[in-house]
Amino acid sequence: MKKILIFIFVCFALVFAAGFIYKSAAQGTAVKLADDAKIDKIEVLKSARKMNVYQNNALLKTYKIALGTNPVGPKEFEGDGKTPEGKYKINGKNPNSLYHKNLGVSYPNADDIARAKKLGKRTGGDIKIHGIGKTYGYLGAAHSLYDWTLGCIAVTNEEVDEIYAHTPVGTEINIKP
Repeated sequence: MKKILIFIFVCFALVFAAGFIYKSAAQGTAVKLADDAKIDKIEVLKSARKMNVYQNNALLKTYKIALGTNPVGPKEFEGDGKTPEGKYKINGKNPNSLYHKNLGVSYPNADDIARAKKLGKRTGGDIKIHGIGKTYGYLGAAHSLYDWTLGCIAVTNEEVDEIYAHTPVGTEINIKP
């Protein structure tokens, strides 16, 4: 009887895990942005692990994201594993990034510089919205099951292709706790 209960529990756990992974991966197959869409505002909700993109204050799409390995609180200094919090701009685009493609975030701002200076540390930089790269591309949306970046905002390769195509340099990005 005990073996049967263990077998049932293991089967239930496997079905639950498979459903969770399927649901996570299925979010990557959401409706694509219209060809003429122009993202003019990005909002990152760190605690929800979501990134919303807008055009003329209308929500276009929401993406599941992964953050830095130490995501709670604002970035304090280089190497802390935190994703910044505050208002920034998209300040560049790289079609040949190690992580597939990326959009640069104008971190650090004046508040970030003051915070790091107070701690006697360097602010760092190179904060990006990026994909997951060739090596781990097979993970798809499952990459967002844990926070793995050095402080960046990660989406799937397909999603960064879409965001990259519809977001001009200069777009506002507001990263919230």
